[in-house]
Amino acid sequence: MHALCATLPASEKVPGVDPKRCAEFLRRFSREAPRLPRLALHVAVLVFQGSPPLTGAGWRPALWLTPEALARHSEKLASHPLYHLRQVSLMLKTMAGLVWGADPAVRAALFMEPYADDPSHWRER
Repeated sequence: MHALCATLPASEKVPGVDPKRCAEFLRRFSREAPRLPRLALHVAVLVFQGSPPLTGAGWRPALWLTPEALARHSEKLASHPLYHLRQVSLMLKTMAGLVWGADPAVRAALFMEPYADDPSHWRER
């Protein structure tokens, strides 16, 4: 959850990824997603947490970085020369974007109607 929130932080005009909504999304994602995307997300989070030395953000895991160092780590990971590290950032941004784009506060800030509740009838088949 920390990695997803760090990937899409708040700005002056638009809120970032909400930790509460992110936790709900991750619970549902763990139940409903196929094994390979779940594995990819877990690996991406582990790499994000362990790669601050590779981005010059410090020697501690990303979980223990200051907000400034965390922002620098996230930014440098997205533009790292190693393709596989950039892909970690892409995976995290994709998952964070799913949470962020469905948040009613974000949609209101962008002058959009909130999504209707998920009927979830397709899960019952």
